[in-house]
Amino acid sequence: MARQSAVSFLLLLLVAVSYHNMAKAKETTARGAKNEAPKREKRVPQTLSRGWGDQLIWAQTYEEALYKSKTQNKPLMVIFHLDECPHSQALKKAFANHKKIQELCEHFIMLNLMFETTDKHLSPDGQYVPRVMFIDPTMTVRADLPGKYGNRLYAYEPHDTDILEENMIKALKLLKSEL
Repeated sequence: MARQSAVSFLLLLLVAVSYHNMAKAKETTARGAKNEAPKREKRVPQTLSRGWGDQLIWAQTYEEALYKSKTQNKPLMVIFHLDECPHSQALKKAFANHKKIQELCEHFIMLNLMFETTDKHLSPDGQYVPRVMFIDPTMTVRADLPGKYGNRLYAYEPHDTDILEENMIKALKLLKSEL
C-alpha cells in the first residue's frame, strides 16, 4: 500500500509539474507577444533611387552617368542631397510625388549623389544641398538652367517643382536644338 501511495504521489506530482510548465509556457508566450516590437510596414529594399523615384533607372556613379548620357544622347540630371538634410528630404518627397517630373525623368540619365564629385563644374556657386544640375551629352554643365535663388543658383525647394519641371523641358529642347 505504501508503494502504491508513493506511485500515486509521483504521478500526481508529475501531472502538477506538467500543468505548471504548460501554464508558464502560455504566460511566457502571451507576455512575449506583448513585449514584441510593433510590426513595421514592409520596407522596399534600398535602391539607387534613394526615394527620388523607384520606378526610374538611376546611374550608380558620375562616370557611368556621363558615359550613358553621351552614348544614349540624353541629358544628365544630377541631384545632390543628404539623407539627414530636412531640405533634401522635403524636395525628395515633392520630386517623387510630382507626376510630370517623374514622366520627364524617363528622358534623362538620372543620378543622385550624397557626396560631391571631383568635377568642380558641378559646384559653380558652392557645394550645398539640395542642388540639381543638368549636363548635356557633350559633357557641358548647363549653367543656363538655374533655379530661382540668386545666392544658390541650382537649389530648389519643394514649392519650386514647377520651375524644376520647366528647366527639365528646357534641357530637352536645348538638346534637340543644339544637336
